[in-house]
Amino acid sequence: MANLPEAYCARMREQLGQAEFADYLAAMEQQPRRALRVNLLKTTAADFSAQADFSLIPTGILPESFFFEDDVAIGRHPLHAAGLCYVQEPAAQAPAALTGAGPGMTVLDLCAAPGGKTTQLAAMMQNTGLLVANEPVRSRAEILAGNIERLGVTNALVTSMRPDALAAALGACFDIVLVDAPCSGEGMFRKDETAVREWSPEHVLACAARQEQILASAALLLKPGGRLVYSTCTFSHEENKGTIERFLSAHADFSLVESRRMYPHSSVGEGQFMAVLVRAGAGEFSAALSVPADERIPAFEAFWQEVFAVDPPKAMLLPDGRVLTPPQLLPRDLKGLHIVRAGVLAGELKNGRFAPDHALALAYPASSFRQTVPLEAGALVRFLAGETVACNPALSGWCPATVLGHPLGWGKAVDGVLKNHIPKGLRIR
Repeated sequence: MANLPEAYCARMREQLGQAEFADYLAAMEQQPRRALRVNLLKTTAADFSAQADFSLIPTGILPESFFFEDDVAIGRHPLHAAGLCYVQEPAAQAPAALTGAGPGMTVLDLCAAPGGKTTQLAAMMQNTGLLVANEPVRSRAEILAGNIERLGVTNALVTSMRPDALAAALGACFDIVLVDAPCSGEGMFRKDETAVREWSPEHVLACAARQEQILASAALLLKPGGRLVYSTCTFSHEENKGTIERFLSAHADFSLVESRRMYPHSSVGEGQFMAVLVRAGAGEFSAALSVPADERIPAFEAFWQEVFAVDPPKAMLLPDGRVLTPPQLLPRDLKGLHIVRAGVLAGELKNGRFAPDHALALAYPASSFRQTVPLEAGALVRFLAGETVACNPALSGWCPATVLGHPLGWGKAVDGVLKNHIPKGLRIR
């Protein structure tokens, strides 16, 4: 790439050595490849590969990670709309895999937007326990919540707070904290010219100082005995090993387990730095968390019995009439938190009746519903565009439209017509 800053090239030449630096420059001339991660909350890698009508090549990062061709309009594809995959740079799929997240844990993704690592963590947790996904910028937190909704994540609490404020509100209540830190983005240079233009040695140092502050908050949020995974998509020593060294010198109860580097010339993807740290001691269940109560909401219960074929989840009624189905755990005191979403937004009460939200349709497999409307070909295209489609005249009431056995969104069957309830902003025209 001819537009790489001279000062950056000098730093990379010193860091890699002349021979490896030449390999790096050669890799930077290659076209980056698009990749996706199959959403294991909804399907398997084998089933997704069998259902996809485009070619998939394993990336080697994860069994559910695949390259796909540039001419595939994945964002407009029905399998994407149904939440079966997440478009994600392959190297960016590596950090979450190092966390060791599993069912029933309490996990924090401290810098979570747009949601690739959050949704990966949710799959590792099998939608159990509590997954807090925090994004300080509210507009980005809304995008995060949208991706969580599309992929059928039910165990997440989405917050929009500064890391230090979140630490003050919750304290050390997490088994795992993932910090995918804001950085100078050197690993994105091949894909993002804005990152190239914004790069400077001063910007690198400013990012390193910010990362140090974020990690200090992360330390306050991690239980004794917990696991902290730090990652960036940059290559500078100041933001990677330098940041970890400074953190360890200030936190004697933390130790480094391992660190990894990924470069575009020597591994798959654009690049990544990862460090795994553990905190000394043994953690216990935090008093800051509790099991949410189950509220009786008759209209919601009636809707559930009519539409679903499985037992209902716990429900919470908000003062504005919205109904949530919460994760298995929640912070005991919610007042000090800036919450964007808690669990699944099931719907809302309107004039004494319950109206379901789009998120509820995507949170459950097709087998959970008493009736569905399978779509294909032209009817599928029309429904995704927001149009009504024909359905079995024997059907009546709320039911999800499906593609290849996976819910796409709500429809309401009336006299052989399925009225469309996909939100306008999610329609594909």
